Order: sequence, then C-alpha cells, then structure tokens
Amino acid sequence: MQRTPSDVVAEQVRRHRERLGLSREQLAAECARLGAPELTYAALVSIELGRRDKAGKRRREVSVDELLVLGLALAVPPLLLALPLGTDGTVPTVPTADPRAPYTVWKWVTGEETPTLGGPVDGRHQAESRRIANNGPRWTAAWAEAAYPASLYPEFERRREAVHRAYLRIEAEDSKGGATAARTEYLHRLEELARHINDMGRAGLPIPALRADVIEDLKGLDMLDSPDSITPRGNE
Repeated sequence: MQRTPSDVVAEQVRRHRERLGLSREQLAAECARLGAPELTYAALVSIELGRRDKAGKRRREVSVDELLVLGLALAVPPLLLALPLGTDGTVPTVPTADPRAPYTVWKWVTGEETPTLGGPVDGRHQAESRRIANNGPRWTAAWAEAAYPASLYPEFERRREAVHRAYLRIEAEDSKGGATAARTEYLHRLEELARHINDMGRAGLPIPALRADVIEDLKGLDMLDSPDSITPRGNE
C-alpha cells in the first residue's frame, strides 16, 4: 500500500491533537469555529484512521482548504502537517516518484529549489532537460520563472532587517559621539534594499510596507525606480 500525502497529514493531525490533549469532538468544534463544519467527528475519524476501499485508495483525502483549517485548529503551521520536519525520514510526493526527505520537499513547495523527482532521496540537483509538451519551454526554466516571486519576498525581509540593524548601529554610535562607519554601512544596506525593491517592481510585485524614515532616505537619495510604489507601515 503506497503512502500518500493525506496519510502523512492524518498522522500529524492525530499527533498534534494528542499533543494538545484534544478529543476529536473538541477538534471538530474548533474546525467548525474556523468555518469548516464538514470536519465533523466522523470526518476526523475517517481522516486519522485512513480507511481504504477495495482498491486500496483512502476513502477520505484531506483537501488544501482542510489542511489550512486543521493547521490553525491545531496551532501548527499547516505545511508542517504535510511535511513534518524532524519526525519523518521521507514523505511521499507524486505517485510516480519515490519518497523524498521532508525538508527537500519543503523547499520545492516554497519555491526555494527546483524539484528533482529522480536520484538521491535528499533531492540533490540533477539536470532536467525535458520540455513541456515536447516542444514547449524547458521544465526547469518554466519552474524558475513561476517561482521567482517566492525568492524575492524572503530576500526583501532579510534586506529590510539588515537596514534596520544598520540604522540601530547609527543610533548607538551617535550616543558615543560619532557614527561615520555606521552611516557608511547603513547606506550600503540601503542600496542593497533599493536594488531589490527595483527588482520586485520590474517583476510586477507589490512592495511590503517599510518604516517611514527608511522610505524618506530611499527617496531622498534617489535610489528607487518608482518612489511612489512604497507605503509606510501603518503604525509608524
């Protein structure tokens, strides 16, 4: 019997339910509060036990909608229900592929890496030269294009945090009577953030809110292609 992603979710639902000391009735009530009354006691029993028909197929799969509800109801990131880092050695992916390490699949789901369904279990890259529909674009190129936004947002957060840390260093050095090196570092981090914001703008992505003083500095130094594309954080 082939293990499926719904089997993994079912195992983790039971594990986290027991971790919280919840009965199935209590979990069903919480799911109903979140707007999923179809996740009844009976449905949860069917999900957790993984009953199968004569062909070996689960009678009750877990939908994406239900995955989100179950994650919130169980106080666990929904993706961890399907990809339990640290508890499973491998998890299933698609029916025609061998299982893979959870963190490997995690990086596929988040767009951090290109999937490789063959080769080592840990997903070490193997060149994929096939084309989509035989004469279409190469699969890896199509994946990279679609996954591009997924790489831009985490990098934006890293660069925004680097700017914030540099700004705090200026404040700390100012209290000592000088902050020349700290200001130079701040300008360098600001330039990095501006380049990234411009990349996001060219990709047609909305820019997350920034501190008002950072926006003022970016605009004042004429670092932005589209200065009006950024808005300050609501509480600043």
